[in-house]
Amino acid sequence: MLKRLSRHAWTQAVLARALGRYLGFALRTTRWQLHGEAHVAPHFAGAPAIAAFWHERLPMMPMLWLMARRRGTTAGMHVLVSRHRDGRFIGAVVSRFAVHVVHGSSSRGGAAGVRTLLGLLERGDQVALTPDGPRGPRRRAAPGVAQIAALAGVPVLPCGAQTTRRRVLESWDRMVVPLPFGRGVLVCGAPIAVPRDGWQEALPVIEQALNEAAATADRLCGQ
Repeated sequence: MLKRLSRHAWTQAVLARALGRYLGFALRTTRWQLHGEAHVAPHFAGAPAIAAFWHERLPMMPMLWLMARRRGTTAGMHVLVSRHRDGRFIGAVVSRFAVHVVHGSSSRGGAAGVRTLLGLLERGDQVALTPDGPRGPRRRAAPGVAQIAALAGVPVLPCGAQTTRRRVLESWDRMVVPLPFGRGVLVCGAPIAVPRDGWQEALPVIEQALNEAAATADRLCGQ
């Protein structure tokens, strides 16, 4: 019965509102440190980029957008989510953090989503992607992140995050949910340039950089 209820639009709206409020509370009561500020500073200042992070770290990544706002960023921030029910739910949650949602996927609405992202990057906005989302395989980057970066001529900024107080879900991606009143670390690695005619070679580089960002965040939080 609970599973059937969760499929209703009104139930999802209530759950998204509750989860958004919880995440806002958890993120704001966590003491955050930013590692790699030199890497992200040009993009906080307005240079467009694709912020990439593994799907498992999605609940913590609104801190990147909150930090950007605190540093005076005026560019719009956009995240690509699936058109599937789960994607719409995630979109409803992250939109509470002043993030604009672009719906698209490899199966439905993908081309339109990519065109939208390219237009946003061209006008100087920022874009966020989870290269292994929405359904995996875990920590395997799909081609889209490298292809979009190559077409737009913008770098990929590999990001990771962790908190000392957290709950790891038994989901396909082992999603990490931050708990309040801990210490958190947001890691931004060196931007990765993706050549227009060589995006395939950039894909394993992006994967490695994302793994390193996640591992650095884990280590700094004592994991």
